[in-house]
Amino acid sequence: MRKLWLFLSVLLVLILPGCGYNTLQSSDEQIKASWSEVVNQYQRRADLVPNLINTVKGYAAHEKDVLLEVTNARAKLGSMQVSPETLNNPEAFAKFQSAQGGLSGALSKMLMVSENYPQLKADASFRDLQAQLEGTENRITVARNRYIQSVLTYNVTVRSFPSNLTAMALRYKAKPNFAVENEKEIAKPPIVDFDSAPAKTTAASSGAPS
Repeated sequence: MRKLWLFLSVLLVLILPGCGYNTLQSSDEQIKASWSEVVNQYQRRADLVPNLINTVKGYAAHEKDVLLEVTNARAKLGSMQVSPETLNNPEAFAKFQSAQGGLSGALSKMLMVSENYPQLKADASFRDLQAQLEGTENRITVARNRYIQSVLTYNVTVRSFPSNLTAMALRYKAKPNFAVENEKEIAKPPIVDFDSAPAKTTAASSGAPS
């Protein structure tokens, strides 16, 4: 009898005008597409890291702590299993945010350290990698903002009447979004400055390869 009532409730909800079924479906698909783009751009950034590390190491090999931090941050991301299911798991989503924020911070430190090495800053490969990184950070911002808007639309539908009845009947739940406290840090791209003077000329001279 309970299953029959559940079936009838679902049927009633779905035949009601404005039940939100189609909106839920299209919003859910939009979220998946937006999420794929976010992950794709983050992966694009991670792929730049090995070449950046090798280039910096050629001029600043003794900056081991900074280089190790970037390496470890990338490795942590590589060990994470990220899939569409992550969108329904607030804890997994938070870990993903945290790991990406860790890599953002480590990359910023490495690029700030590079300011102390004029020869590194003048290296064509390094400048090209910096330009690629800056472009990727911009793409990440755009992709993440699209995801935020997609989740906002979906969550409003899930929580609004009468579409919330459809959501409950079909077990659709609100999805996690990028947390406000992490947004500023994650959205902050690494500093890319080709023209500023090095902070420490002495250290730069002694650290550059001959």
